[in-house]
Amino acid sequence: NIAMAAQMTDAHRRFLQVLMSHGIMEGSEARKLHRHCCEIHKVYYAHDKLDDFISAINSHLQPLFMQIRKGMSEDDGRAHYALVNLAETEVTKMASDYTENELELFRKTMDLIILSENGFASSTDILNLADQLKTKKMKKKEAEQVLKVFVEDKWLSERNGEYTLHSRCIIEMEQYILSNYQDAARKCNICHSLAIQSQVCESCGIGMHLPCVRKYFRAQIEPRCPQCNDLWSCDIP
Repeated sequence: NIAMAAQMTDAHRRFLQVLMSHGIMEGSEARKLHRHCCEIHKVYYAHDKLDDFISAINSHLQPLFMQIRKGMSEDDGRAHYALVNLAETEVTKMASDYTENELELFRKTMDLIILSENGFASSTDILNLADQLKTKKMKKKEAEQVLKVFVEDKWLSERNGEYTLHSRCIIEMEQYILSNYQDAARKCNICHSLAIQSQVCESCGIGMHLPCVRKYFRAQIEPRCPQCNDLWSCDIP
């Protein structure tokens, strides 16, 4: 561990600072940043050593209960890196940024998304919750504004009036979601990370991310479930 600790350089510190300011970063951006930090601080750079570089940072973050975690975008399957606070894995970590009724709206939105068939909730359904909040009711206009902030802060993603959890939210809250939605939340059978937008096998009930479905069945003429070998009944995206 002491050997690991010695590897923390100004390049590592700069990388961490930039990631902290972004909250989450797409894989290609993280690779560019890795190169940039190594070049500026004249530290040895190898293009395929980003994960080792991050491991060195993580060994220093461990006593602070923080970690840089790698996750996947459910839209396109691209890798993302996010800085995660391990001491507070629940929605409570958002408490310093949002009011009680905003947090309640977020929790209810999360319920709708996770309990839905496709991992999305419509803005109409979410806005209908605004005047049912126990903490303090919200006007629809106000709720629309709050949803906009959740999207800007990368907790939610929005597409054509449909909302889902942002990659940042999935990476940061994976444990919280798995323990609080045990009947509804599932891990992807292929990449083993939390799957919100997924296809489910009608025979055995396993779930797979859409990008993982695409990749897994790419070369198969007759797509069969990796778990039970029954025909895959969903349309391959």
